[in-house]
Amino acid sequence: MSDLAATILLPFQLPFMQYAFMVTLMIAVPMAMLSCLLVLKGWSLMGDAVSHAVLPGVVLAYMLALPLSLGAFVAGLACALATGFLKDNSRIKEDTVLGIVFSGMFGLGLVMFVAVRSDVHLDHILFGDMLGIAPHDLVETGLIELASTLFLGILRKDLLLHAFDAQHARAIGLPVGLLHYGLLAVLSLTVVGALSAIGIILSVAFLVAPGAIAFLLTRRFGAMLVASVAIATGCTVFGILLSFFIDSAPAPTIVLLMTGVFLVAFLKTVRQAKMSVSIP
Repeated sequence: MSDLAATILLPFQLPFMQYAFMVTLMIAVPMAMLSCLLVLKGWSLMGDAVSHAVLPGVVLAYMLALPLSLGAFVAGLACALATGFLKDNSRIKEDTVLGIVFSGMFGLGLVMFVAVRSDVHLDHILFGDMLGIAPHDLVETGLIELASTLFLGILRKDLLLHAFDAQHARAIGLPVGLLHYGLLAVLSLTVVGALSAIGIILSVAFLVAPGAIAFLLTRRFGAMLVASVAIATGCTVFGILLSFFIDSAPAPTIVLLMTGVFLVAFLKTVRQAKMSVSIP
């Protein structure tokens, strides 16, 4: 084996890097699938809101000596339900409601975190700690993300119809309420699964970028799902490898790669649009 190949394969031989690869790939698949639905429904800000809103739940769970994932899930689901209630019972637009709810809950979480003496570092909650993943984190994250992936995979056609035309979905007998709140619950659950690895803030990129890139490159939902998962997993592997060799944080490196891929996809679509216009 050449020295170059040995150097490239070195990260795969280190246990903490192996855990980082495994946990992030577990997260990437359901988040990429969710990303497609959030982009199509115009719910990108919902992912941002839920990601930020879990902080007070994490702090409260720590205070009560409960699992942090339980507190995060309850807080994320409460944010999603509160957003729906406020939108349905006021004249305020959904994006405004989202901004109010998630900024309010995030502010509450920061105040609670400062008030409580905790041995949990805020950076690990906000940005994750994928290089410090333990085996029990792999099991918990794996079970959460498996449940999310199964829900999204089994109900993908119903969720797609609900995303485009909720009234038609109701007319043909689909359980619209179950699909709506089920999607919100899975969104909260997926963010909880990602909490230990990529944190609150960087979850947003995983919930938006893969679906946005796939939307630019494809024309069918099935192809969009496949492309989104491929983009998320590819950026995950190359991002972690790159972070190892340039000595940077893995999660931000992955996000920068996704941003770069988005720019390339955007420029490609712009170029194709100009070429189609110029052809007589």
